[in-house]
Amino acid sequence: MVEELVAAGVTVVCAGAVYGMAAARVVKQYERGVVFRLGKLTSSVRGPGFTMIVPFVDKLRKVNMQIVTMPVPAQEGITRDNVTVRVDAVVYFKVVDASDAVVQVEDYRFAVSQMAQTSLRSIIGKSDLDDLLSNREKLNQGLELMIDSPAIGWGVQIDRVEIKDVSLPETMKRSMARQAEADRERRARVINADAELQASRKLAEAAQQMEDTPAALQLRLLQTVVAVAAEKNSTLVLPFPVELLRFLERATPGDAAPAARSAVHQLTELSKRTPEPEPEPRTPAREGEESTAEGA
Repeated sequence: MVEELVAAGVTVVCAGAVYGMAAARVVKQYERGVVFRLGKLTSSVRGPGFTMIVPFVDKLRKVNMQIVTMPVPAQEGITRDNVTVRVDAVVYFKVVDASDAVVQVEDYRFAVSQMAQTSLRSIIGKSDLDDLLSNREKLNQGLELMIDSPAIGWGVQIDRVEIKDVSLPETMKRSMARQAEADRERRARVINADAELQASRKLAEAAQQMEDTPAALQLRLLQTVVAVAAEKNSTLVLPFPVELLRFLERATPGDAAPAARSAVHQLTELSKRTPEPEPEPRTPAREGEESTAEGA
């Protein structure tokens, strides 16, 4: 009798141990447990820690609540200004309702991936190339709204969407490089022209000052001679302006004035005189023609 009781006790303990092992579940801190009892969703979602279910009756499905980083494959499309580009992005999302993520959609990861690819193609067709290259924050917000609208019903929240890279054809890259080079050249020419304008104004002021003070022209000439002589050249070109002769004409007293006037007159005539055109060289054919004409 005692042996039967002991055997029955051992059997009950073993059965309890087997039942406990079959019913015991552990849910991690970043997970939530969704329980289906005979195929029907129970109202409560199991939190992290140790939990028990009814073996062969309940089925526990764990759902990861961490933020998921999902790369979106590169999508090729045509922008609104008819430029072919390839754009890839990355989506950050997390599950906020474990029950909806299990019941409302078969595979929420695959659903979010397909929605991200479709939204990326749509945003490429609605945007210009300049927006894709320089106004990405606005495009990221538009992508987030397009993906987040259907994802709310799946128990998924889109945390962030980022466009990673925009690939352009080589011809478009060369065209953009030429455009940038032309723009830099235009700005360089404008800056150079502005510098020439400022320099001309300063030169005009200097000429006006020299006109009011004739001795300043002679001082400037001497400065030019000193600057040229500093290079230790064997040949020295000395500019001799007509204004200096006129200054000497006004400054020369008595009999030297007519000589200065004649020197000024000769320099003026030389500056106005134009060189005569050189005679055209004769060719042998023309000389033969001329001799034939003379013989006739």
